[in-house]
Amino acid sequence: MKRRDFFKTAAVVGAATLGSNAFASDIVMRQPRNIGPAPTINFPEKRPMVAYSDRPPLLETPREVFTHAITPNDQFFVRWHMPEIPTLTDTESFTISVNGLVKNEFKVTLKQLKTEFEQVEVTAVLQCGGNGRSAFSPTTGGVQWGNGAMGCARWKGVRLRDLLHRAGLKEGAEWIGFNGLEHAAYYETPNFVRELQIHELDDHVIVAYEMNGEDLPYLNGYPVRLVIPGYYSDSWVKMLSNITVTDKYKSLFFMDHAYRVPDNATESETPEKEFKKTKPITLMNLKSVIGFPQNDAVITYGSQLVVRGVAFDSGIGIAKVLVSLDDGKTWEEALLDDGKAGRYAYRAFRYSFKPKTYGDMRIMARAVDKFGKEQPLTQDVLWNHGGYKFNGVEVINVKVV
Repeated sequence: MKRRDFFKTAAVVGAATLGSNAFASDIVMRQPRNIGPAPTINFPEKRPMVAYSDRPPLLETPREVFTHAITPNDQFFVRWHMPEIPTLTDTESFTISVNGLVKNEFKVTLKQLKTEFEQVEVTAVLQCGGNGRSAFSPTTGGVQWGNGAMGCARWKGVRLRDLLHRAGLKEGAEWIGFNGLEHAAYYETPNFVRELQIHELDDHVIVAYEMNGEDLPYLNGYPVRLVIPGYYSDSWVKMLSNITVTDKYKSLFFMDHAYRVPDNATESETPEKEFKKTKPITLMNLKSVIGFPQNDAVITYGSQLVVRGVAFDSGIGIAKVLVSLDDGKTWEEALLDDGKAGRYAYRAFRYSFKPKTYGDMRIMARAVDKFGKEQPLTQDVLWNHGGYKFNGVEVINVKVV
């Protein structure tokens, strides 16, 4: 089989955390940009989506998709870093190389992945670390995503541990580097390589070739990609082609400079005084998104309205989702799905009510995890220069007539 060419705040950070002169009165966290309507031009294997770029492809999922626990493949967001992406993959000759500090270096074909290893599945959320970045003011660098740079799918493949077991780790093995087939347009641009420490791996980390019961879509990493449940998507390398085991951390641009936040208690800083010590973003934080109704929707007085959305975290588990219709003065519990998809998946929620007043109404949803931690209000989210890990409570504005 061959895959042919498809392209023809008001946030104040204490001086005790950031040092002197940390106050920044111009930081105001706002709601992320409204993601819709989608454009009329669509990409290969995708319905029309919110497009930020076509080289590399950057596509955002429309809000209405976040009413279901599983995101359809043709509406799943797309985030690539390099403009050169192979558009022809011969699956008969395609291999993943496992090398480095191992006893038996080898290459594995797609057929071998499917026939020589135990096949496993995991349902997990994939989310860009910059999802919601448009909420940050002053504006930070990077794609100004709304809240649609995320999705949840059933991933099928082979445990990374099983591949490493076949290779056999040598003494001193500590790090694993992953590289895919995307390339920069200029030779001086660094490749997109990510590294993980071996202790970060568990049986849920897989090399996946299937998404929601189908081959991975081309734009989502066909033919195989790394799946690391609970982690932000920067580590989920697409078109995975190389796995290298090392004894030491290798200095890399996309590890040392990109996808990092301040290494302090609040992971925050100010534009005037950036925090020098940083750390990579890894585990996702607590979040919920309302899929219905849409912003600026007109609803009928006394009608039965069902607010629907999804909530998730890094795998701690969602205990409940609360909804407020009075600007956060009071909160009521929404109904959650059964949670059988697992701790890394979306929990779909719904909340039914009848509007009893005319005029403007604000609908808010707030996730709570199993430890009792609550999703923060948007104005309480603190600023960082990368615009990463936004998870403020969303506000949907509607009009009752």
